[in-house]
Amino acid sequence: MLPSVRRAGRSADPWEGWSSLRDFPHDFLWGASTSAHQVEGGNIYSDWHLWERQPGTQAVEPSGDAIDHFHRYDEDFALLASLGHNAHRFSLEWSRLEPTEGQFDEAALQHYERVLGSLDAHGLTPVVTLHHKTLPQWFAARGGWRSEGAVETFTRYVSRVAERYAGRMPWVCTINEPQIQAVFSHLFGLFPPNLTDPTTAASVNGVLLAAHRSAVAAVRAADPTARAGVCLQLAPFSPLRPDDADDIAATALMQRLMTDDYLEDLASGGDVGDFVGVQYYTRARIDARLPTLIAPPRPGTETTQMGWEVHPEGLAEVLRAATSTGLPALITENGIATDDDRQRVSFLARHLAAVRDVMSSGVPVLGYLHWSAFDNFEWNHGYAPRFGLVQVDRADGLRRTPRPSAHAYARLCRSGRLDALEPVTEDVAS
Repeated sequence: MLPSVRRAGRSADPWEGWSSLRDFPHDFLWGASTSAHQVEGGNIYSDWHLWERQPGTQAVEPSGDAIDHFHRYDEDFALLASLGHNAHRFSLEWSRLEPTEGQFDEAALQHYERVLGSLDAHGLTPVVTLHHKTLPQWFAARGGWRSEGAVETFTRYVSRVAERYAGRMPWVCTINEPQIQAVFSHLFGLFPPNLTDPTTAASVNGVLLAAHRSAVAAVRAADPTARAGVCLQLAPFSPLRPDDADDIAATALMQRLMTDDYLEDLASGGDVGDFVGVQYYTRARIDARLPTLIAPPRPGTETTQMGWEVHPEGLAEVLRAATSTGLPALITENGIATDDDRQRVSFLARHLAAVRDVMSSGVPVLGYLHWSAFDNFEWNHGYAPRFGLVQVDRADGLRRTPRPSAHAYARLCRSGRLDALEPVTEDVAS
């Protein structure tokens, strides 16, 4: 039952003064995540700008103006702050900052200075991602992560922005979902450069591991107080048919490429950063007979608009795996694409219950950043999936409207109490 006490002369927040009943600590990071290409708009110098317009790709529509966050960031941050967030994860767009090799755009550098200033003004702790999926066209054209000197090229960019924004990026995510880049781009052919070679995918994994370590060193050199980490999309893997040799072998391959390569490297010593960014959406059952190996959910299973199974138990499993490296976890993405906002609230409640329970067993978790803050461009799927706590009406000038789930999440952010999410009594279908 929610407390109803309100004291005269105090905040009207009914959760104030109930700190002893918190499920999460006072210094927990609460917020949501975005990425530049998915929200800013006008990202014309990236490889994804070309991919979205190239005949025969899986992209269903171009990103275009996205949700125009490039111009509306200040009002967007004000809205998120009003919803109880104390942190926000966003990405710097490498292709904006370095549209031509070796030539950094001063206007773009100043833009992200203003973005960081706006976050500070609204009381949102910046969690800055240096690379989120997109590559500058000039880098992609010479092979991207497969090219000679790729690590050095990336490190030059990281050094430039880390020096420019030193002291203003307390949390730094080096690379977003490097395993997805390796596997989806180089094994499954779903993203640019559209390759289907397991040897190349494994090689790119190695390059991205080296790029992360080099980026950590560059961030340290610019600001020793900044905390750095890599953001990994983690999923529990299991064979669809436990007695099938091909499914078992394919599961072992996916486990190696998507999880073990990274967690083993993070546990192997040296300066690998200060935390592991954990991104979790679903579990994966592996079917060796399918081109992308991932079997669809069983009939009758609760799913999302993306066709993913809702499996909150998996979040606890991957948090334990991530922290086995000796690093604490920061949940940098977890969320659901749905048109039923009641399902979103239920998703939040069940996944955050898993987080609370695993923390109570001693697993160190630093914060929770929901995916996503706003409805946005969801890569090959375009604008159909609804991931946002805040609805964006594309037919009405990109008008922002917080969903009831955003207000439920705000109660949780302010109180640290899981039961603050409930009840939601409004008609919350989007």
